[in-house]
Amino acid sequence: MVREQVAEFSVEYVQALDEEGNADEAELPDVSDDELLELYRLMRLSRRTDERAVALQRRGESGTYAPGTGQEAAQVGSAIALEPDEWMVPSFRESAAFLTRGAPVHRLLWYAMGMEEGAEVADANFPPAIPVGTQPLHAAGIGWGHEISGERKAALTYFGDGATSEGDVYEAMNVAGALDAHAVFFCQNNQWAISTPRETQTRTETLAQKAVAAGIEGVQVDGNDVLGVLSVARDALETAREGDPVFVEALTFRRSMHTTSDDPSVYRTEEQESEWEARDPIVRFEAYLRDEGLLDDDRVERITDEIEELLADEIDRAKEGRDRVVPAEMFDHVFAETPPELQRQRETFRREEGDGEVATAEEGMSGEERAAGGEVTGRGDVREDRETAEDSETSEDEEVSDRGE
Repeated sequence: MVREQVAEFSVEYVQALDEEGNADEAELPDVSDDELLELYRLMRLSRRTDERAVALQRRGESGTYAPGTGQEAAQVGSAIALEPDEWMVPSFRESAAFLTRGAPVHRLLWYAMGMEEGAEVADANFPPAIPVGTQPLHAAGIGWGHEISGERKAALTYFGDGATSEGDVYEAMNVAGALDAHAVFFCQNNQWAISTPRETQTRTETLAQKAVAAGIEGVQVDGNDVLGVLSVARDALETAREGDPVFVEALTFRRSMHTTSDDPSVYRTEEQESEWEARDPIVRFEAYLRDEGLLDDDRVERITDEIEELLADEIDRAKEGRDRVVPAEMFDHVFAETPPELQRQRETFRREEGDGEVATAEEGMSGEERAAGGEVTGRGDVREDRETAEDSETSEDEEVSDRGE
């Protein structure tokens, strides 16, 4: 009988700045003073963009929004490590990463306002992916393409801790490892998959060790330490450009809601939130910059004023763009030839939007209703129910807003 150990593994944890902003010189990346200040500005811009976007949603001027409050270091530190022509493949909470990649604020707001212009593929950035965990497959494909073409590039994809429980994420990492795809799988472990805590999702000690099953490297970093994240992301991308994919687990915390439809106070304790408030990525980095003599009250005030001015202009531009939208276009561009049912819905919508004239009962029938013999009873009840539900949702949002702000 043979019984022997055939494999062993370990996972490194990296931190360059501790919770008080003290630096470990051995882990600090090579960054100029101007670049350090730009990291700080981007993190502040992202935090304030989240606040303004949530306020817009609360006033009914925007749709659902997923703030990344508390995760600024994880996103800014990793996105800035990508080259401009390397692909970023995000999920739906990567506003900070988009801003780091040069996306304007008004485009992020357009997406939240339901405008297709907010989801266009701009530069080397994929649009937000709403289905949980599907986008790493795209990054694996891009990375495999780089391997085939011999390009020294890499793709970086974002996903959360909840996505690591999805089969797609493992399949993406497995195929990346098998085909030498130039890909970095960047997991923002913010401790919560909506209301499901990290500890009930998996028995693994770390998420980074899930890379072992795919035969690729896994590393864990303090995701609230922007310099530690930058250092790890640079190393991971360099490795991936050589055809060795890497899985990075960034330990962070979603300090706000999952989306504007969520109320985290029903599943998180004040003690949990206070613990992570003390580890806030912006406060920590600001303390470091002040100690380094790169930041003082006057510079902080100037940066604050610049951000407020920028956001005021960008929000105005977002609203101007929204006002130019023709809502009836939502029926177009889905089919080469618009099906009769969609044509009927489009014409009904135009009449109701245009002059308030409500369609006749026959015009308002769905194809299914017509097929059933023209029975249209209950249509008014459905509409009334929907309006009641919307009123209820509005009240809930206002209630959450009162608690959250």
